[in-house]
Amino acid sequence: MDVLTNLLFLFLLLINYSLTQLVHRKFEYKYSFKPPYLAQKDGSVPFWEYGGNAIAGSENVRLAPSLKSQKGAIWTKQPLNFDWWEVDIAFRVTGRGRIGADGLAFWYTQNKGSYEGDVFGSSDRWVGLGVFFDSFDNDNKHNNPYVMAIVNDGQQNYDHQNDGSTQQLAGCLRDFRNKPFPTRARIEYYQNTLTVLFHSGMTNNDQDYELCLRAENVFLPKNGHFGLSAATGGLADDHDVIHFLAFSLQPPGQVQPNQVVGEEQQKLQQEYQEYQKKLELQKAEYRKEHPDEHKEDVEDWYESDNQRELRQIFSGQQQIYSLVRELSAKLDEVVGRQERTMSLINQHGGAVGKPAMGGQPGGGAAAPPSFTTGDVVNRHEIDALINSHNQMLGISNEIRQFVLELKQRADTIITNQARQPTAQVQSVGYDTQSLISEMRDGMNGVKVTLAQMATNKGGAGCPPQTSCVSVTAVLVVAAVQLGIILAYHIYRDSKDSHSKKFY
Repeated sequence: MDVLTNLLFLFLLLINYSLTQLVHRKFEYKYSFKPPYLAQKDGSVPFWEYGGNAIAGSENVRLAPSLKSQKGAIWTKQPLNFDWWEVDIAFRVTGRGRIGADGLAFWYTQNKGSYEGDVFGSSDRWVGLGVFFDSFDNDNKHNNPYVMAIVNDGQQNYDHQNDGSTQQLAGCLRDFRNKPFPTRARIEYYQNTLTVLFHSGMTNNDQDYELCLRAENVFLPKNGHFGLSAATGGLADDHDVIHFLAFSLQPPGQVQPNQVVGEEQQKLQQEYQEYQKKLELQKAEYRKEHPDEHKEDVEDWYESDNQRELRQIFSGQQQIYSLVRELSAKLDEVVGRQERTMSLINQHGGAVGKPAMGGQPGGGAAAPPSFTTGDVVNRHEIDALINSHNQMLGISNEIRQFVLELKQRADTIITNQARQPTAQVQSVGYDTQSLISEMRDGMNGVKVTLAQMATNKGGAGCPPQTSCVSVTAVLVVAAVQLGIILAYHIYRDSKDSHSKKFY
């Protein structure tokens, strides 16, 4: 029982320690905006001010419309009262052309910038940080759209000709134009380390971020201002910011849980109640002035054919994208395992192929090759190597047996042919000589018989009107038959000798 109590106590201590080491993240509403009701009735955005060609609506802030040479920006009214922060920006950059211009920028500067400046709609020679989403290729290097971060001390002018490539801390090549879902960027500045995560807008998954850049030893001024700006040139895009969410980051052990207490909390509660009353009054007045518009249209409950088709296309693209990512991850895993196995095999082969070094003092043998902890061979890889080795041994044994069998049969054929009278390999069969001798004896007998018949008749000629066959014709016919028989036997024996070569 005491052991269980001690283990539980240690477990609680570990949980408490892990919680104390987590960074405290607090939402800062005075440095944020988001829909719905992003802009108030008079067009202003709470705690923010905008200018230039920027337009604030209920769902987004359009920093620069899709017209030529437009510039706009929006800045926080009050400076920040915390050192470390994180912002989440959701935006859309859309246009009809294949190429857009000029781009959108996020700012954290010591002072608020201009609303119609030369650097993406804001001021040049800023003091602080600028994260630029550049959509136009000024240097003609075909590396846009591009995301980059630049820190300026107020002494440098932005390098427009090279798209700021000579001044950037880091960057990444990412396309953010004309995406089916809002593009998002998460920018974090904590302990003098800048991190930018990018969401491509190809899916509606809020966690589908990719690392764009990370830079250490970045020193920014304290109590700065947040800002967003955009600009267009000869080409034009709509630059819409959907939301801007700011969070303060507090190191572990420095969290003040009740910062808003007392009079400030009562003031906020009172403002909220007054806002609710005004909203209810405005709704009642609108219903009285427009009694027919509050009726809902039944057709709005259903989606049209175009909406359904677009939804199916987007869902299919999302599934394809997720499958491609999974296949890419699995392919990387397979390639990694293959490279690790090949490296281990090469190391092992090199260790075996090296000549043995001099023995250790005392006659000890040389130490076997040591492998690092990361070079561990899995059990299934060893089994696969052993199986392939056994298969190669089996195939080698089969080839060896086949060669021995061929040798035995060849020796048997040579021994049988050596038994002939000439003791040489004959090109014809074994009974050819006897056959020729029999045919010669038969021909001699035929000649003797014909000679006796001619002698008995005394040289008398053929009787009249009777056709006689001469001896020459008979001999020719016999010779032809003998040649045919001899050729047949030679062909048969040669065929048999060829077939015996394979056995």
